Amino acid sequence: MNLLDRAIRTLAPEMALKRLRARQQLEIVDTGYSHHGASRLKKALKGWVSRGGDVDDDITKNLDLLRERSRDLFMGTPLARGALAKMRTSVIGQGLKVKCQIDGEIIGMGEEEAQRWEHNTEREFALWANSTACCAARQKTFGQIQALAFLSRLMSGDVFALLPMTDRPETPYSLRVMLLEADQVCPPRGRENDETVLGGVEIDDYGAPVVYWIADKHPRSLSGRQPRWKAVPAFGRASGRRNVIHLVDWERPGQRRGVPVLASVVESLKQLGRYTEAELMAAVVSGFLTVFIQTPSGDDPPLGENIAEEERVAPEDETGYELGNGAIVALAEGESVEDVNPARPNATFDPFVTAVCRQIGAALEIPYEVLMSHFTSSYSASRAALLEAWRMFRTQRSWMASDFCQPIYEEWLAEAVTLGRVHAPGFFDDPLARWAYCQAEWHGPSQGQIDPLKEVDAAKIRIEEGLSTRARETAELTGGDFEAYHRQRTREERIRREAGLSGSRIVEVERDKDEG
Repeated sequence: MNLLDRAIRTLAPEMALKRLRARQQLEIVDTGYSHHGASRLKKALKGWVSRGGDVDDDITKNLDLLRERSRDLFMGTPLARGALAKMRTSVIGQGLKVKCQIDGEIIGMGEEEAQRWEHNTEREFALWANSTACCAARQKTFGQIQALAFLSRLMSGDVFALLPMTDRPETPYSLRVMLLEADQVCPPRGRENDETVLGGVEIDDYGAPVVYWIADKHPRSLSGRQPRWKAVPAFGRASGRRNVIHLVDWERPGQRRGVPVLASVVESLKQLGRYTEAELMAAVVSGFLTVFIQTPSGDDPPLGENIAEEERVAPEDETGYELGNGAIVALAEGESVEDVNPARPNATFDPFVTAVCRQIGAALEIPYEVLMSHFTSSYSASRAALLEAWRMFRTQRSWMASDFCQPIYEEWLAEAVTLGRVHAPGFFDDPLARWAYCQAEWHGPSQGQIDPLKEVDAAKIRIEEGLSTRARETAELTGGDFEAYHRQRTREERIRREAGLSGSRIVEVERDKDEG
């Protein structure tokens, strides 16, 4: 503030305030976006109250309420539950399956030897993964653990997994997977406002997690004792082994915790649920014959008097009125009957709900047709919607594989090598060799086909033109394993030839019959 402004402020404060306001407005108007999204003068934007904070102010401190509302929507709103369940089923299905892809060139292994190594490793992993022994609680297979972890991440924003080592007689492996709900990783009591443990995660100067504070039970549980907290290092200090897996979808730099996928559509889903319930109740009410009897004298109308006692629905109810089939009811002078029609079902209900669902689907990256399983358009439109949805599903699957499945597979492989059940020379000596042994792909449920013939023809063309492989197309079309299918088909064709049922043999037999 210059000398003139100071003098005016002393002698005429109101004029000084007007000068200051005018100067601030000029500063705003002089910049580009102040005419548009950053305008503070347009009436349409004056009521827009916003305040930008850091990632902890905007996300971490609001997570408790977001989780509660997201879970409530999942439990009570069909559309919310359907959206999350569809994502889980499409991304995970029965569980992502590992397909070893070791780099034999790095470790000096020939193609056939590498193939034998991959088959043996996949069998050993299936021995661990297809049994509930892989679960710390002995309840779920690895595929079921994946499905639960992914659904929990969608609903709560993130989920954690510990990797304890415990011996069990039914399996040679000691590695276990123990899932933790998002709420269990939180600041200990009395340290809720401690900036160093916000969200239960301590980070270093680079933002990397150092310690996770984990409660042994849900911190807001109403039953039993109070929870106890334990500080678990993110990685082993001596071994460097990963102690905690944090499955989360990041959206801002410096973020410690994840945001529920329904966070941006919480209000839309809740209001849509209320509207649906109101329309449903109105339709139920309209299913009853509702009448009003106008009586000038105020006496009770004679409804139900001419119905036989044995035909009455509730003869013991002296306050109820009933209408009988074909009954003739005489009304007193001046009395009349007026019915009430709530005009339900509402003709505008479906178009309105469809419009809202399209917006919700856009926020969740699920086209309306896929979100509602409503394929009534043309083949091209339905296929476009399916392809758009599967772009998101494949992205989520890739993140699930890299952030959850692959780290657990690498921990299991290290134990398998230690036990001598998988032979991997140089695994612990050379980081590059270890990386080569750990290479793998993860395949999940297939996309499915609207027109199977067209999809198969397109897959054949991609293979013939060298744009894809039989293994990838098999995984994409059926979710299966090409090599397993090939081995099975080889056995089947050999059996058919031995039985004289090969295609050429059948033709010869038919020709002999015709000539005879």
